[in-house]
Amino acid sequence: MWNLPNILTLLRIAMIPVFIVVYYLPWEWHHLAAAAIFGLAALTDWIDGYFARKLNMVTPFGAFLDPVADKLIVAAALILLLEVHSTPWFALPAIIIIGREIVISALREWMAELGTGQSVAVSTMGKVKTWVQMVAIAILLLAKPDQELLTDIGFAAIYVAAGLTLWSMLYYLKQAWPQMSGRVDK
Repeated sequence: MWNLPNILTLLRIAMIPVFIVVYYLPWEWHHLAAAAIFGLAALTDWIDGYFARKLNMVTPFGAFLDPVADKLIVAAALILLLEVHSTPWFALPAIIIIGREIVISALREWMAELGTGQSVAVSTMGKVKTWVQMVAIAILLLAKPDQELLTDIGFAAIYVAAGLTLWSMLYYLKQAWPQMSGRVDK
């Protein structure tokens, strides 16, 4: 359980309160520092996955905790950003992203109870979605409210992330549809 990938995942979770405190510090460069902490957390997501696979350190604990860490930091960042971008134009992709995570987590739990959890295992689309979300959020964290170009780029990226989020959710739901509809051959 205490291998490098799992320790990195735990560190990613431990970074969340630090990220939140830094985001609210009354320093001029708090945007840069918060974006850097978030970026470091996103990087540890890639690093822990790489080492887990490369060094054959995949554990059940890590398989559970890694996606939880991702969801926690993404949700925390979206909630913080919603305070700055308190418009329906930001609320919509934030709700789509957070809502999808709740739906897919529930779906995976239900499928695991049926013993068919592999049909909703993480796909390449899910990994791409996660990275686009991370980049979009980092850009929005970096952008000060008066930096319109960077904010516009961040908004465009968060909408791409929301689109990929919906697409990946539909993909997972399609994979699980035979079990959900009761049309599985027994």
